[in-house]
Amino acid sequence: MSSGKSMLVSEMVGEFIESNPHLRVDAFDGSSFGPDDADLVVKVTSPAAVYQLLAHPNEIGAVRAYVLGDFDIEGIDYADPYPELRKLLSLAPYVKKPSPAAVAKVAAAVLSHGLRRPPVPETEGPSKFARIKAGLLPHTEKADSETVSYHYDQSNEFYADFLGPSMTYTCAVFDNEKMSLEDAQANKLRLILDKLGLKPGERLLDIGCGWGSMVITAARRGIKALGVTLSKEQAAYAQEWIRREGLEDLAEVRVQDYRDVPEHDFDGICSIGMMEHVGVKNYQSYFEEMFHLLKPMGRLLNHQITISHDKPDGKPGTDEFLDRYIFPDGDLGAPGFIESCIHDAGFNVVHQENLRQHYALTLHHWNHNLSEHWDDAAKQVGFERAKVWGLYMAACALNFEIDGIQIHQFLAIKPDRVGHPDGKWYPLRPWWKA
Repeated sequence: MSSGKSMLVSEMVGEFIESNPHLRVDAFDGSSFGPDDADLVVKVTSPAAVYQLLAHPNEIGAVRAYVLGDFDIEGIDYADPYPELRKLLSLAPYVKKPSPAAVAKVAAAVLSHGLRRPPVPETEGPSKFARIKAGLLPHTEKADSETVSYHYDQSNEFYADFLGPSMTYTCAVFDNEKMSLEDAQANKLRLILDKLGLKPGERLLDIGCGWGSMVITAARRGIKALGVTLSKEQAAYAQEWIRREGLEDLAEVRVQDYRDVPEHDFDGICSIGMMEHVGVKNYQSYFEEMFHLLKPMGRLLNHQITISHDKPDGKPGTDEFLDRYIFPDGDLGAPGFIESCIHDAGFNVVHQENLRQHYALTLHHWNHNLSEHWDDAAKQVGFERAKVWGLYMAACALNFEIDGIQIHQFLAIKPDRVGHPDGKWYPLRPWWKA
C-alpha cells in the first residue's frame, strides 16, 4: 500500500484513534501518526498488518500481525511485553468508534490494491470448528488427549526456562511481593497439603499432576501419591524425578485420563490448574467423579482460574487467541457456579479463597525467567512460539491485575453420614496455616 489515491496508514489510524500524547504510529509508507515524544511507538512494518486486521478485525488479526512481525513496538521485550500492554490499555479512552463512512473509506483504500489472503503463523492451531470437523469433539477423552498434548508436549526444557527449578505450572502463593518464586511455589504446595490434612501412609490422587511437584512434595511427607496426566512429556519427567528422589515406594505418575483411574477410596484429591481443560459443561460430572473416588470424610482441593463475572447458566468464558495458540477447548467458569457444582455433587464446601493477585505476581516471575533464558527458549520451540508465550503470559498477568480473571481454591469434604452421623467430619476451625 502506498500513498496517492490510497489512504496513508496514518490516516487510517486517525479514523480509529484520537490524537493523544501517548501514541505514535510509524508506517512502512513513510507516514506517521502522533507526537514525536510519545511514550509508545508502534511500527507498522508491512502492508500485511492492514490485511490481517481487515480479514480478522479482532484479536486474531492483531495477534497474527504481531507474531509475524507485521507490526512491532519500539523497545519491546518479546519475552515480557507487559509494559507495552499496560501502555496499550491506557489508550482505551482515545479509541473511537468510526463512522460507517470512515470504515467504507478505509476498506476501499485497502481493497484498491486487490484482495489478499494474509499468511497464518505456523504456531496457530486449528479453530474449534476445524477441530470438531476433524472429529475432535470438545472434552471427549480423544480431544482432551490431543489438546493437552498440543499445550504440554513441546519441550520440558522450554518450560524449565520460565518455570524454574520447581517445574510448577500453577499459581504460587506469596507471603509478600519480595518472596522468591521458588519459595512461593513451595508455599503453595505446602498450603494445599495442609488444607488436605493428609498423614503419612494416607493416599492422595493428583489429577493433572504436571511435572510431578505435588506428587514429590506429598511423598516426601510419607503420603502415598498417585499423579495422572495426559502428557507423555510430563509423565516421563515426573517418573525420572521420582527415581532420582528414591520415592518409588510412595509416588507414581501415569499417563491416564482421570475418568479411567481404577482405584478409589482416596483420602485426598487435588486438582491444581486442571479444570481449565475440563470444560464448564462437564464440571458437575467432574466433581461427581471426585466424590466417587474419595472415601467418606475424604477431602478435595480444587484450584482453578475463574472468570470474574457470572454468566447465564454457567456459560463459559472463552478466548479465541488462547483457543488457537495456547489452550484449545479451554474455558473458564465463575466461582459461584463452580461452588454450586461442588455442592450439588454432594460435598460440603468448607473454604474458598481468591488468589488473583498471587497469579499476577507468578506470571511476572515467569515472564522475567523467559526473558533471562530467551535464547534457549527460542531454540527449544522456535522464535515464533516463544514470542506467543511471552505475549500470553504478560497478557494474563495484566488480566489478573485488572480483575478480568481470578483464581480460586475450594476445599470440600465428602460427608460420612453413616459412619459419623454426628456430622463431625472436620475440625470446627481451619486446621491449616494460611
